[in-house]
Amino acid sequence: MKEGKKNIARQIFRESMDILVEKGNKDPQKIFEKAIETVKPTLEVKPKRIGGAVYQIPMEVKPNRQLMLAFRWILDAARSRKGAPMAKKLAEELMNAANGEGNAMKKKEDTIKMAQANKAFAHYAKY
Repeated sequence: MKEGKKNIARQIFRESMDILVEKGNKDPQKIFEKAIETVKPTLEVKPKRIGGAVYQIPMEVKPNRQLMLAFRWILDAARSRKGAPMAKKLAEELMNAANGEGNAMKKKEDTIKMAQANKAFAHYAKY
């Protein structure tokens, strides 16, 4: 939803579910749920300033934030595509995410790689 346009957001979502049905998927809700589960991150990095230096500290992501990040990444990936209506872009991104592909999945993988690369600073998480 942008600028409080809830009805437009609902309409786009409904149209994207219809597009998923047209592409031969019997249950678009399951594809949506699978896409969200696939894109949810388990780790992320948070910057902390310790002794004049800023460290990227890997932290586990709470369930509410996991869901919010998954929604945000799928929508951002759909918005960044060019040359199609938003409903079609969202449907394609949901299909890609459910299959473990696409820009939203790349964002998740990059976030987890960054957290794993900075595991040496995990002991600073207690500060």
